[in-house]
Amino acid sequence: MPLDLGALQKACKGDLVQGARHLCRGQIDLFRGSAKSGRVTVACTQEEPLFREIAAEEGLGAALAFVNIRETAGWSTEAKQASAKIAALLALADHAPEPQKFVTLESEGVTLILGRDEVAVAAAEALADTLDITVVLTGEAEVAPLRKTRFPVRRGIARQAKGHLGDFEVTIDGYAEPAPSSRTKLEFGASRNGLSSRADLIIDLTGRPPLFTAYDLREGYLRADPQDPAAVARLVTKAASLVGTFDKPKYVAFSSDLCAHSRSRITGCTRCLDLCPAGAITPAHDHVVIDPYICGGCGQCSAACPTGAASYDFPSTERLIGKIRTLLAAYREAGGEKSILLLHDGEHGAELIDAAARHSAGLPANVLPLQVNELTQVGIETIAAAFAYGAAHVRFLLRAKPRHDPEGLRQTLALAEPILVSLGYGDAAAAVIETDDPDVMLEALAGLPPGNASARSASFIASGGKREILRLALRELHRVAPTPVDVVALPERAPFGRVRVETAGCTLCLSCVSACPTSALSAGDDRPLLRFDEGLCVQCGLCRVTCPEKVVSLEPRLSFAAFTGGPAMVKEEEPFCCISCGKAFGVKSTIEKIVAKLDGKHWMYAGDNAKRLDLVKMCEDCRVSEVTNSGFDPYAASPRPALITSEDYFAERERQRQLKLNNGPEGEGGAS
Repeated sequence: MPLDLGALQKACKGDLVQGARHLCRGQIDLFRGSAKSGRVTVACTQEEPLFREIAAEEGLGAALAFVNIRETAGWSTEAKQASAKIAALLALADHAPEPQKFVTLESEGVTLILGRDEVAVAAAEALADTLDITVVLTGEAEVAPLRKTRFPVRRGIARQAKGHLGDFEVTIDGYAEPAPSSRTKLEFGASRNGLSSRADLIIDLTGRPPLFTAYDLREGYLRADPQDPAAVARLVTKAASLVGTFDKPKYVAFSSDLCAHSRSRITGCTRCLDLCPAGAITPAHDHVVIDPYICGGCGQCSAACPTGAASYDFPSTERLIGKIRTLLAAYREAGGEKSILLLHDGEHGAELIDAAARHSAGLPANVLPLQVNELTQVGIETIAAAFAYGAAHVRFLLRAKPRHDPEGLRQTLALAEPILVSLGYGDAAAAVIETDDPDVMLEALAGLPPGNASARSASFIASGGKREILRLALRELHRVAPTPVDVVALPERAPFGRVRVETAGCTLCLSCVSACPTSALSAGDDRPLLRFDEGLCVQCGLCRVTCPEKVVSLEPRLSFAAFTGGPAMVKEEEPFCCISCGKAFGVKSTIEKIVAKLDGKHWMYAGDNAKRLDLVKMCEDCRVSEVTNSGFDPYAASPRPALITSEDYFAERERQRQLKLNNGPEGEGGAS
């Protein structure tokens, strides 16, 4: 690598920079002398195990960090111009690893093998000494009886399954046991449906559609094409190792009190439910629940969550933005210009970058690669921060055919596009590169225009919750924008916008206030009024579907003034004062409208019942007092006719008969 040690020494601001030709072998003593104490960054990841082994064996006390500047910078046709990039990568290595959170999975090896033919039985034979096996065959193919019953073989078809490694539950239809006397092939008896089976592992060799969406993310569910012997062999090897206790990263932190999923059984936000490929998210009353044992870590829920209820924790958004800040600031201070931030994963992206360095031209000098766990974890706040820190372009390096639909990332970029264009950062400033070819990747990067990076880059430190970081990043993006504007129109389902209320039809019932999960809509303490704070609105739509008058609508947009503007008045009316105690209650226009509609027009308030209208004009306390003290029943109807019984009927008939006898034909008009 053509390293300019003088430029690197200057860029590293006083830190000692030493070069070597063969640090891991002939110059290993240089490492020993440097690693006795303090902090040492070694610009080599290939030999990291060797350096750590020497440090451990010889008790070298330095804190060690490792960074790759070879495939990412030095092995490039532009290596001589890459000093600013190398300085940025070295600065990024100073970030200590973030402590991770884990959940524990326990497997005792109880395994359900689902198959269709002898392949499943052969896999069971190979695993019988290691796992507790049960084989369930679909019955599509004839299978010879086992010479010795080392494990049960049954017939059936798995209809559905749920759970994870150590806790699967499978529902099987057509379940039947074989006759022990089966001769040339297994003969099965009567079948039954709906059998439930529990297992720690599921091995699926049926060739049928998988039991889970995004099945490769489901820990403990192993699936292979039964016609691919190599895939089956790899599966058997992996299954044999899945006995014991395992730590699985907890990718997402979730705060149910921030969730805007629903209120009062009315559904609002469903962004995370629509995007989760693994089925790890389910509704639970007013919020959702994310099962950390099922979550595959794609991060789409976090990127889409408008309130910050779901936040990525592998690493945290705060940590990721901190890395971008360090990378871009060091690059700029070292004299770098027109930076392109290339976000990639550790599997596909890192391999593509390595291939480009070894077999092609290598990354351009202004392309700064940054590895993330999943590209779909990146939200709009991270993109906004990158441009605020001075990036000219942001690119996401995806597979040509992603294993899982990156719809969440596409929605994030669709949201970022109008914001970046309106603020003057240019068209397609943030976009994806979808390829498995390193040369295609290099062509896409080399063909980018210079871009409109901010002339005065921000230097804010991201801290707080996800929503707070998002607001801060967007404010800073607007502050340093080439052509700042106050309001940007956004696409549907954007996490920003305002609520429109047709004030003429609003009765100030405040149902929207009680439904709003972020307090964007608020009421007055002593007066009937409705306020709206656009900076808090997440466009969940609960206010719209809750409003009984249907006078609420949503307008997705981004108003930068709303972040500091506070609540604005939507509607305010005079309160109605109790005719008994004078206490203000209700809305004057509403009470008067009710009285006008009822006065003399309803049987409960007509004629002698007109005084009942006074109860409508009283506060809740005086109303109760009036009803109690006067014995007044506000719901009493007019007196009903007396109830006539059979005895009353017969007595009346007898009276009429006696009356006729006393006043016969000759005696009509009385005695003479």
